[in-house]
Amino acid sequence: HTHVSFADATLAIEMDAAIWTVISLLAATSLGSLFYLGSRIDGLGSRIDGLGTRMDGLRDRIDALGARLDTRLDAMESRIDAHMERHTAG
Repeated sequence: HTHVSFADATLAIEMDAAIWTVISLLAATSLGSLFYLGSRIDGLGSRIDGLGTRMDGLRDRIDALGARLDTRLDAMESRIDAHMERHTAG
């Protein structure tokens, strides 16, 4: 038969309280970190979406430049053909 004194019981209650405090602090820290990382990931997602929009704009600009280049090359080709016809028709 074990005899537990009042001091032993008080120490056990204080140890339980300390353990639960540590568990609570770890849980709060883990949840806080989870929410923080989640918000950071959302922020990065928004930045990536913004870059996608910029890339679409750049693609449109490149397409427009390509069309201008095609037009200029076609005009140059017509001029060269006309020039060659003048010199070879004689």
